[in-house]
Amino acid sequence: MSEHPAGGHPADADTGNADTGKADTGNADTAGAARRQGRAVPVPVTRARRARVTARRRARSLAFLVRTLRDRDRPALAHLVVTRRCNLACTYCNEYDHTSRPVPADRLTDRVDELGRLGTMAVALSGGEPLLHPRLAHVVARIADRGMMAGLITNGYLLSPRRIAALNAARLDFLQISIDNTTPDAVSAKSLDVLDRRLRWLAEYAEFDVTVNSVIGGGVQRATDALAVTERAEELGFSTTLGVIHGPQGTLLPLTPEERDVYTRIAHRGGRLLPFLRNVYTGVGRFQDNLAAGRPNTWQCRAGARYLYVDETGAVHRCSQTRTGPGTPLAQYTVHHIREEFTTPKACAPFCTVGCVHRVARLDSWRSA
Repeated sequence: MSEHPAGGHPADADTGNADTGKADTGNADTAGAARRQGRAVPVPVTRARRARVTARRRARSLAFLVRTLRDRDRPALAHLVVTRRCNLACTYCNEYDHTSRPVPADRLTDRVDELGRLGTMAVALSGGEPLLHPRLAHVVARIADRGMMAGLITNGYLLSPRRIAALNAARLDFLQISIDNTTPDAVSAKSLDVLDRRLRWLAEYAEFDVTVNSVIGGGVQRATDALAVTERAEELGFSTTLGVIHGPQGTLLPLTPEERDVYTRIAHRGGRLLPFLRNVYTGVGRFQDNLAAGRPNTWQCRAGARYLYVDETGAVHRCSQTRTGPGTPLAQYTVHHIREEFTTPKACAPFCTVGCVHRVARLDSWRSA
């Protein structure tokens, strides 16, 4: 695991150790005073406070959803890459390196402003590993200041109570953490045994919604690990989802009979309510039923319109798996591009496994075009 980044905005920096971070009084007044002084102190979240924060977030999500349903020219979700560097090396991942420097914070805030100009509903910060960025909380706060939902996709290794407190202070709305197995193996070190302590910290300190994504396919050695990860996440009160690991271009790698059985057991654990009231990553979508059975999906992909992928250079791509060309600079992206991409067929769509793109496309499944 890489060292914690240092420097930057006071609310961004961690202490560099994995202390328990417990505050003396454990009440909201302590946290409020710390925020006013420009620092974030971990304070356990009471059930009443979590209920209030969740209710406000759901109300905002509903308002965003209504506006986005009315106006098809508004992106529902954008992924903004803050660094390509990662502290891990999962064999199935094609979205990282070990050398890139973090994107300067002022460039990232400019890109947040551009996404606000386009009317984007939610911005999720990704990588690489975004927690390697020393001013991550500053960027999260900019998303919130612009009135958009703020999200984060992380492997969880660099989480600590103080970092969770900094993300609370920055007004993060949702976090997704993907756990690939119960113990580290040659494919992935994102393991429940390693990350369970971080999950417990999230359950105790996080005011934002947490989704734990378990995975099957892609060479993960024990399919039943996905069930263990899902059960632990539900025990801690988190949202859950299941990812079918994709191949090199985001397309399906066939599941084994054992993997299909595990998929069915997880998919049937809960309902399939529209995920946006909680966050865009929650739940198992119907599209995954076909993928698990090796069948194509018939759907209209809205990537490049409802979903935008903004890479570390500031270029817009349809998604993380279609960044083969230079892309269009975000500052030059307009409603004309959105309208064109909204109706453009994508050849990779039938066997696409990129779940967030499928989920945002559901917003427009009732439209004739």
